[in-house]
Amino acid sequence: MANPELIERLQRHRALSGVPREELEWLVEHGEIRRFQAGDQLILKGEAVENMWIILVGRMGIDVDQGGGPRRVIEWHAGDITGLLPYSRLTATPGGSLAEEPTEVLAVHRSQFPEMLRACPRVVEITVHVMLDRARVFNSSALHDEKMMSMGKLAAGLAHELNNPASAALRGAKLLISGLTELENASNELGAAGLDAREIGIAQRARELCLAPTDAVLSPLEQVDREDQIAVWLDASGADAELAPALAETGVSLDTLREVAAGVRAEKLNATLRWIAAGCSIRALARDVQGASARIHDLVSAVKRFTYMDRARAVESVDVEHGLRDTVTVVASKARNKGASVTLDVEPGLPPVGASGAELNQVWLNLLDNALDAVPEGGRIEISARCEHRWVLVRIVDNGPGVPPEIRQRIFDAFYTTKQPGQGTGLGLDIARRLVRGSGGDIELESEPGRTEFRVRLPARETSG
Repeated sequence: MANPELIERLQRHRALSGVPREELEWLVEHGEIRRFQAGDQLILKGEAVENMWIILVGRMGIDVDQGGGPRRVIEWHAGDITGLLPYSRLTATPGGSLAEEPTEVLAVHRSQFPEMLRACPRVVEITVHVMLDRARVFNSSALHDEKMMSMGKLAAGLAHELNNPASAALRGAKLLISGLTELENASNELGAAGLDAREIGIAQRARELCLAPTDAVLSPLEQVDREDQIAVWLDASGADAELAPALAETGVSLDTLREVAAGVRAEKLNATLRWIAAGCSIRALARDVQGASARIHDLVSAVKRFTYMDRARAVESVDVEHGLRDTVTVVASKARNKGASVTLDVEPGLPPVGASGAELNQVWLNLLDNALDAVPEGGRIEISARCEHRWVLVRIVDNGPGVPPEIRQRIFDAFYTTKQPGQGTGLGLDIARRLVRGSGGDIELESEPGRTEFRVRLPARETSG
């Protein structure tokens, strides 16, 4: 006979209040009371889940570690139901469950579930709602964790990309300070030299010529040779050879220098050449700072578009090409570090898709980051986007080792990863598929040794006009 005291406790249980007494009696007859002390480990991460737990007293929680240390995902208290539930596909826990205080549960083993489905329809109905609520919590937590991982990758890539132009801008700004002093001194010396209007015109034309844009990029050895040639010419012309390094950094040619020497009196040549060198140097430095600042602006703009940080996360018409290009920009440093080539081929006039731009960019980041992890040094990744009927099809192909047949069926499963602990959450592809399906599309994998292809298919939106 069922324990009447335990039945009364179940009648007061928050989740089971209102359940017919005969169903509670069934639970008592087929369940087992278990007690845990504070700090007891109920189940370890990855262990098979075998029981449904009806919590009578106490508190327990589950901590999931996605590489940044354990994080509490959910807690259950007296009056809750947890563990393995009927119709659940849960096989192993994604984290460890711990009793936070003395806890007492009524455990029903999974072997009893088939009979419970027949004998306890009201209990089963309640557990289905519990399972759905729990799934929402875990999905929300998993999406948050993956977003944090993506933001970490984004921040690391952005920091690396910004380092070079930021350093160049800082270096150029420092040199500008000393360069302005040199230009001021050179201008004073030129004024004291007393050039006439014709000579000033020659000097100004020479400076304009050395500021003209050029596609020539000299190697360090070629730059040394150029400096030596200018020094020899200066010495032969009776000018100060110490001006050679400054003049060699400008775009001035030897022919231009000869024209200046021919048109300016010898006693004024040094002052004129110094003024030309200082003016060209200061403007070249300003161009360098401008170029570095423009690169920083472009990177920040790409990240801003990538994250949609100034827009609500809502379904809109999304330009797939922009999202793919911004994602390639974000992972550029990782690709360079691995010597990998990333090519992008987008069909002209590709229609937009209906999606959340930020979420779609997270899909591209997950897929491209995985591809970069997979390819060997000097590997190759090819991205293409085409319109096929009423769909936009994006292909991401890498020449990595491929996905072994035995794990292809699990590659999209939550918490499944082939990476080393701390290097992957096992959530990226699961979340990517959920985000794509949430936009009305789908994602597929095709893999063989030396070639892995992810295909993302999204519904195209009609464009007006």
